[in-house]
Amino acid sequence: MPGMKQAGLRVYQWFEDRLGLGKPIIDAAEHDVPASTASWWYVFGSAATVLLVLQIVTGVLLGLVYSPSAGQAWSSLEFLDHTIRLGWFLRAMHGWGSDFMIAIVLIHLAQVFLFGAYKFPRELTWIVGVFLLLLTLGMAFTGQVLRFDQDAYWGLGIGASILSRVPWIGGSLVNLMLGGPIIAGPTLTRFFALHVFIIPGLLVALVGLHLWMVLRLGINEWPMPGRIVSKATYARDYQKLTKETGIAFVPDAAWKDAIFAAAILLAVMACAFYFGPFGPTGQPDPTIIQTAPKPDFAFLWIFAVLAYLPPSLETPVLFIAPVLIVGAMLLLPLVSSQGEKHWSRRPVAVLMVAVIAVTLGILTHLGTYTPWSPIMDAWTADPIPTVYLQDRTPLERQGALLLQDKQCRNCHSVGGKGGLRGPALDGVANRMTEDQIIRQVLQGGGNMPAYGNALNPSETTALVRFLTTLRPENQPAAFDASRKMVTSERPPAAPTGAH
Repeated sequence: MPGMKQAGLRVYQWFEDRLGLGKPIIDAAEHDVPASTASWWYVFGSAATVLLVLQIVTGVLLGLVYSPSAGQAWSSLEFLDHTIRLGWFLRAMHGWGSDFMIAIVLIHLAQVFLFGAYKFPRELTWIVGVFLLLLTLGMAFTGQVLRFDQDAYWGLGIGASILSRVPWIGGSLVNLMLGGPIIAGPTLTRFFALHVFIIPGLLVALVGLHLWMVLRLGINEWPMPGRIVSKATYARDYQKLTKETGIAFVPDAAWKDAIFAAAILLAVMACAFYFGPFGPTGQPDPTIIQTAPKPDFAFLWIFAVLAYLPPSLETPVLFIAPVLIVGAMLLLPLVSSQGEKHWSRRPVAVLMVAVIAVTLGILTHLGTYTPWSPIMDAWTADPIPTVYLQDRTPLERQGALLLQDKQCRNCHSVGGKGGLRGPALDGVANRMTEDQIIRQVLQGGGNMPAYGNALNPSETTALVRFLTTLRPENQPAAFDASRKMVTSERPPAAPTGAH
């Protein structure tokens, strides 16, 4: 053993003489921090870094098997789940690690905000942290797309339809995202590049910058009521505090970080073992419209917001609210870089965190069972009310069956039951003529997708024929007023044989 130890030291010294990395790393690990920072409240940043390493390691291993092609992506994941030993566990670790990482980064950001750690001189540290949160969410979104199952396909389609609403450049943005006008092989290639190369590269670079600023500026001291941050005196006061109460980060303060990070890793492993990986669900098939795609856990709250918003507010909320929220987060340390840090002296900050946390929790819960609309009682198994089937022809009853099979009632209600995303269908024949109904079904419009490729001509005929029967009793059907006027003004036809 002594001989092996000496040989190891000689190898280390050989590399150290040429690279000179050991001493700076040791000095960074042993740098002094205020004793008050050795707290369980300061462990979230280290845990997020450990989870990033977990994501990189598991991602590299998955990349050895995953095939980023439209024809093989789904089958390669099935191969991982059912053929490779513990392949399912590796996928589950990667998926659950993503959710845990988002949660830890959010908690860390909230803790930094409550502790006033975004104030001078750590303004840039906070700004970099905001970008790290956005990149972490980007990793989660692109990772869901790479599953390329039915949920991913239709979810990406919804994302593309949202992006197309951007004024003037919406079409170009969709082509840039999808690699063309439709979801196909180039789409998966682009998201693979984003998920494996571009976003992780930016994450690693910004994490390195983030850690460098933490080392250079020091860990934020425990906030005390009445201890005001002033640009003129803060650096001197912080150095004095560190000199008087300083302890080595390793091992005196880091042991709590290590224990918490280990507990988080065990929690990820437990969830991966118990719940398994996310998807893949059915193979992506654009002809199957009987689906209610849902995003992953981190985006369920957005899903619920869109479900509850009136259609007229969707576009403004989607494109204005995120810009305002991110802009406010980036400007926060620039407009409030001095003053009180302690949360007891900042009740507005505490109230903001509480409201945001409760709101996100409620919306996430709602997103777990909210498909397309606030009220969702109609599924394929729920029959059309019998009152709508009485005295109907066989063709019209076939249309009623199609209305159910195509899950039109996810968005439209009939007899007071069904979705509220679109207008109720009970009086559709009073509002629209047969030609208008045909055009709406085939071409879509507003928030309604086009179903021209999902229905054959006979199905379209049956569905429209049933819809034309949906009007209150004793009320006339809608008619084309322009045609009636032209018909009434047309001169009578000449009698046969007249010249």
